[in-house]
Formats: sequence, structure tokens, C-alpha cells
Amino acid sequence: MKIISFSIGRPVTIAMIFIAAVVFGLVSVGRLDLKLLPEISYPTLTLQTEYPDAAPQEVESFVTRPLEEAVGVIAGLRNLRSVSKAGMSEITLEFSWDTEMDYAALDVREKTDLIELPRDARQPVLLRYDPALDPVMRLGIFGDENLVRLRYIADRTVKKELESLDGIASAKVLGGLEEEIQVVLDEKKLATYGIPISLVSNRLLEDNINQSGGKLRDRGSEFLLRTENEFKDLNDIRNTIVSRQEGRKIVLGDLGTVTRGSREREVITRINGKEAVEVAIYKEGDANTVEVAGRVRRRVEAIEKQLTGGVEMQVLFDQSRFIKTSINEVLSNALLGALLAITILYLFLRDIRSTLIIGLSIPISILTTFVMMRQLGVSLNLMSLGGLALGVGMLVDNSIVVLESISRYKEQGLGRKEATFKGASSVGMAVIASTLTSVAVFLPIIFVEGIAGQVFRDQALTVSISLLASLIVSLMLIPMISSLQGRTSQSEEALFGERNTVLKQRRRLTRGVIKAWHFQTDTVPVFTLRTGRAVGGGMQAAARFVLRPFLAAFSAVYGAIENQYVPALDGVLNRRAAFLFAMVLLFGASVWASGFLGAEL
Repeated sequence: MKIISFSIGRPVTIAMIFIAAVVFGLVSVGRLDLKLLPEISYPTLTLQTEYPDAAPQEVESFVTRPLEEAVGVIAGLRNLRSVSKAGMSEITLEFSWDTEMDYAALDVREKTDLIELPRDARQPVLLRYDPALDPVMRLGIFGDENLVRLRYIADRTVKKELESLDGIASAKVLGGLEEEIQVVLDEKKLATYGIPISLVSNRLLEDNINQSGGKLRDRGSEFLLRTENEFKDLNDIRNTIVSRQEGRKIVLGDLGTVTRGSREREVITRINGKEAVEVAIYKEGDANTVEVAGRVRRRVEAIEKQLTGGVEMQVLFDQSRFIKTSINEVLSNALLGALLAITILYLFLRDIRSTLIIGLSIPISILTTFVMMRQLGVSLNLMSLGGLALGVGMLVDNSIVVLESISRYKEQGLGRKEATFKGASSVGMAVIASTLTSVAVFLPIIFVEGIAGQVFRDQALTVSISLLASLIVSLMLIPMISSLQGRTSQSEEALFGERNTVLKQRRRLTRGVIKAWHFQTDTVPVFTLRTGRAVGGGMQAAARFVLRPFLAAFSAVYGAIENQYVPALDGVLNRRAAFLFAMVLLFGASVWASGFLGAEL
């Protein structure tokens, strides 16, 4: 095979290729996003409309139903559900998985703009996240201030600061006391003056205004006018003129009392038994939880420096911590699996040099996978790292087959290059075929639509890429390293003689001047080879000394199994019909038992 011949003849080039792959992999792994699960983009939109002080029946009749009729004709819509509650309408739109959500959102906005809602209803808000999802972070605000002040700080300072961050969809304030001005009217006085409650409400709205008053033009200048008549304090509200009767002004203070109070409490939040205010933070659908949590923590530190009066902030819940813990656990399991794979290889091979050569396929394949993950937009999550952990044991298979074939030809007396070339070439097509069969199992998963395709796409990609990387390692790196050991035989001199002759002529012409970066196999200094062999021999002696008890136990167990294998094999071959019948029964029992297994996502 040409790729094997190239790898044997260009060791420096092959070494530079794999060193570059390792460097790029180390750079890429630090830039990959860290998530709990792959990016799951549900094709849903939520249309939220506030209708203050309206009963659920009114919300459904005047807000929910008109909006449902308008958006129900949008292309790609599969399901529509709504919830009408006091003062709030929420309509959730579910689209097919192949719908372009950006265009769908534009269609929803166009349809809702044509609907005439009640005057008191607010403009519908289109959300790209599900309000029913749990927040990614919860913050607690507590201190020496009263609950009204804490709620004010949370609403006017913390909420605004956090919602301006990239990746934050919403921040909701819970707990504390929300301040309001309470006007308590005396029914007897209203009846005495003959003033309806609606008149009082209208007068309060009309006297508390801040709106544009038009424009004035004077020659080349234009002046904007504004009407400002907002209440400054409670006395302004008490002195609001409600009516005039017989030349007398009847103000609001004559009809009742005006006090500063708080709204009825729906949520009570406590931290360490003391009442506090909570801020729940929701991220956007496509935002990275770990990055969002990092931005929030940095902004919280900046806000804490501005707080006074003994007010403090504390992170009560952070979903990114759970994500980091889960990812680190999977990563540690993958590393442990790689270490066990190399250990088992050494127990069988009893050769530290061969074990290390084969073991190189694991880190190189994984680092190469990180490079492709970066290019394909795959994050570090439970599924992608699980794919790497799943493929760790298979990454060494190709290298084992190639190295064993090379060793077999060396035992026949062939030189290093000739044995490497023939050994790798003889199993090259078989290794390629076996790897592609595994890739053919995982790779088609990326074409699956729906939530299953989104969840398992990262795992399929990481397994497939790592297996293909291990194939390249076994066909290029393993032959290159194997060809660097031993002496050159006469047969391989004939195989590679022409190129070596050209190199000798070059050295004579240059009269001892070594051209940098053009070293070939026969130009490797003898000192380097001897040093490498000495280091390898020392490592092998140390490994044998440390693992001597394990090697002895493994040899005893494996020897006993090996001694029983030949008689067992003879027994099976002598009773082929009975053995095949037993296998058929076992297969039938398995099919029958599978009917009792449950099925769930």
C-alpha cells in the first residue's frame, strides 16, 4: 500500500503530521464548550401576553382565542396549547423538527401585530424558551434592610443588570414585599357626594401623566414638548381633585385614605431561616449554561461592591456546578478506561515498547477528535465524552493487528523496513474494512431527526471520528515507528536501495554538510537509537518489577484457561449438532425474554 510505503520512507514528515495533530488537539480542547447534554433545540415558541386585573375567562375570550386564531395558520405548526390565568395568557407553539425557527418567529410576530387586543392588555411577547423550565441559577438577596427595600434593589438594580448579559433570557424576582400605593375609599362618603368609584379611578389616571405634547417650530428650530404631571408623594395623590360641587373642590383625601403599603404576598423566600428576596435566572435556549453562569457570577461580584446598608448576595443554586461535576466524572472514567486498556495490553504482550507504541493510538486519536469536534461545533458533554469513553477500547484494535502482523514477519527473519511494509500491507485492507463496519453503525445516527438525533449526534460523531483517527494511526504512525528499530537487511536494501543510493550521493556532494529537516531513516544517529533502546529497556525492567505479582497471577489464571480451551474446543467439534441446537435454544430464549423488556426514551 502506498500510504504504508510513504510512512516508512518519510518518518520526519509523519512525525510532524502527528505532532501537529496533538498540538491542535490540545488547543481545541480548551476552546470547546462545556455542557451537560448536547444542544437540544426544541422547535417551540411561547407567546406571552399580560392583561392586568383580568379574570381567566376574560383573558381567554379577549386575548387567548384571538391570538390562537391568528397564529394557528402558520406553516409547520404541529401543536398549539394555551394557558389562560388571571392577568396572563401563555400560548405554546410546537413546530415540526425541520422548521426554520427564525422565519417561524417572524411569521408569529406578523400575525400578532394584526390582532386588536383590549386597551389594557400589553403587547404580546414572543419567547424562545419554555417558561416551565427550571432556572439555571438562583440568587438570594438579604441583609439589614427591610423587605421592601430588598425587593426594590432586586427589581431596579440586580434584575436590570443581569438581563443585559448575553445569553440571559429573563430574570424573575420572587419574595420580599412589592411596594404599592393603596387608596382606601369610604363608601359612605362616596354615596354622600354621589361620586362613583370609576370617576375616582379615571381622575387618578388623568392627573398622573408623563407623555409627549407635540412639537413647536420657530424658524429653523424645532422644540419637543412634553406634559409632565406625575405624583411626587402621597400628598399629591391626596390633593387630587375628583369633583367640583357648588363651587367646592372635592379632593381624594375627602373620600378616603392614601397610604404606602405592599401587594399581597404570593411567595415567601427564606435563607437560613431569615426572609430574603430571590432572583431566578433563565438562559436563552441556545446559550451555554457554564458560560452564562460565569458571566452572572462576574456581574454579581461587581454588583456586590455597589450595595450598601449591609445588603449581601449569595448564589443559592448553580446548574453549571452539576454540569462540571458530571463532565469531570465521565472524563475521569474515560482516562481510567484508557489506563486499564494499556495495562491489559502489557499483561498480554509483556513488552513495554510494544505496549507504548500501541498505547500512542489512544491519546493521538482522542486529541485528533477534539480538533474535529471544534470544527463541527460539538461540545464537551455527557454524550460526546461518553462516545470517547465507548471508543477507547476500540482505538487500540487496529494498532494491535498491524503490530502483530509486523512482528510475525520480523520473526521470519526479514529486516525492519521489509517486515514493516509486508506486515502492515497484508492486514491493511482488513483493518480498513473492520473500522468502517464500526463507523457504519454509528455514523448514520447523525441523519436521524427529532430529539433522538440531537441527543445521539455528538456521540455518533465522536465515536466515528476517533475510530477513523485510530485507523490513520495504525496505517501511518505504527509502521513508521516500527521501521525505526533494528538493522537494515539485504532484502530491504534491494527494496529501498535506490533511494538510499541517492541519499549517499547527496552526502558526498555536500561533503559532510547536513541539510536541515531532510533526515531519512538511515540518517538517524546511532546514539539516538541506542539511547532510546536503553530507556525502553529500563522502563520495561521497572514495569516488570512493579507488576511482577500481577503478571504472575495473570499468567496462572490465563494458563489455566488456555489449558482448558483445547479440550473444550475438541468437545464442541465432536458434538457439533448438540452445540448448534443449544445455541438455537439460547437465541430463541433471548427473543422470548425481550418481549418482557420495557421501552422508554
